This record gives sequence, structure tokens and C-alpha cells, in this order.
Amino acid sequence: EVELVESGGGSVQTGGSLRLSCKTSGMSFDKLRVAWYRQSPGSECTDIAKIYTDGDTWYRTPVKGRFTISRDNSQTTVYLQMNGLRPEDSGLYRCGADVFGEPYTTSGTCTGMTWWGKGTTVTVSS
Repeated sequence: EVELVESGGGSVQTGGSLRLSCKTSGMSFDKLRVAWYRQSPGSECTDIAKIYTDGDTWYRTPVKGRFTISRDNSQTTVYLQMNGLRPEDSGLYRCGADVFGEPYTTSGTCTGMTWWGKGTTVTVSS
């Protein structure tokens, strides 16, 4: 069983920065694809950034150029550096992970990965 623990959330003003961390355990880190999702009040859980086992990355358009996802194999941790934060970036940020061949699961309103963390809250004030 893979465990994911997020940290790094907080409250910032518009234009500020935060770095989120997703610490993984329970499986060889180099086999994991990891994604960050945002769950906003009254909205669906949406994937915003992914990092694949080969280091390739994907971003949802609204965060391109502002957010950077990275992985540290020695720390078995995935990071999300968030710069130029806007009020619409506020929400509960959850990380999810999967490996090839494992089925997706649903956690709350989030789906599309196999294992899920509980999340860390980001609040951006104007």
C-alpha cells in the first residue's frame, strides 16, 4: 500500500509563492507516476500537474508558467512550486499516485489515480 502525505500549504497574498511536498512510501518511488489535484469548494477535484517516471511533466493550462512539479528520488518526494498565486488557486491540494496496470480509485470527488493523500490547504487572498 502506497502512503502519500502532503505538506506546505498555507495562506498567502496574491502574487505570493508556496512549495507543496508529497512524501511517498510503500513502493519503489521510481515506479510511481504522481499528480497534484486541486479540490475547490463547490467544484470538482481537478488535476493540475503530473510528473511521470521518466521525469516528463504535464500542466493544466491555467498554471503553466507559474507552477513547477518536480521529483526527488532520494527523498521519495514530489514537489509543487507555486509562484504568482491567484485567489482562484485556493483549495485543498491533494497528491495522487499510480503505477502501470493498477486500477484507478475514487477519493471524495477525486479520481484518476490509485492512491491518494489527504491534502494540504492553500488560501490566496486578494
